Amino acid sequence: MLDAAMAIVREEGADALSLVTLAAKAGVSRPVAYDHFSTRAGLLLALFQRLEDQYVQVLRNALGTSPHELGATADLMSKAYFNCLANLGPEAPAISAALKGSEEMAARQRAMLDEYIEIMCLALQPFSSLAEGDLRLTCVGLLGAAEAIAREQQDGRIAETNAIDVFSSLVAKSVGV
Repeated sequence: MLDAAMAIVREEGADALSLVTLAAKAGVSRPVAYDHFSTRAGLLLALFQRLEDQYVQVLRNALGTSPHELGATADLMSKAYFNCLANLGPEAPAISAALKGSEEMAARQRAMLDEYIEIMCLALQPFSSLAEGDLRLTCVGLLGAAEAIAREQQDGRIAETNAIDVFSSLVAKSVGV
C-alpha cells in the first residue's frame, strides 16, 4: 500500500492522498486502508518514515565503505545525502509539508534527525577536535545547511554536483582539525 501511496503523491501531489484514494489505487477495501493506517496523518507518517529509513540506510552503507580520511568521509556523506534526494524525487518534501503542524510528525522528525545527526557525529568524530556537544551542534548546523542546499538544488538553482561539492566542503571545513 505504501508503494501505491507514493505513486499518488508522485503523480497527483500530497493533497490528493487520502485513505480512500489509497484504497482505490492499491485495490483494497477502504476498511483495509483504515485498519492499517487509521488516519491520513498516520499514512503520511508511514510514508515519511519509509523515506527517512532509506536516507539513513544509504548514509550507513556509504560510510561503511569510507576510508579513514576526512575528505573522503565528507564526500561520501554529501553524495549519499544528495543522491538519495535525487533518487527519491520530490515526494519527501511534499509529504513533510503535508504533515506540518502535526505534533506526532514533529516528534517523529526530531527522532529521525537525532538518528541522522548521531550517524554524522560518529563518522566525523575521529577527524575533529571539537568537544562532543560542539560536534553534535556542528552536525545539526551541517544538516540544516544540507537541507537549504537541497532546496536550492530541487528548485533548479544549482546542479546536484555543485550541491555535493559545496556540502562536502562545508563538512570538511566545519569539523577538520
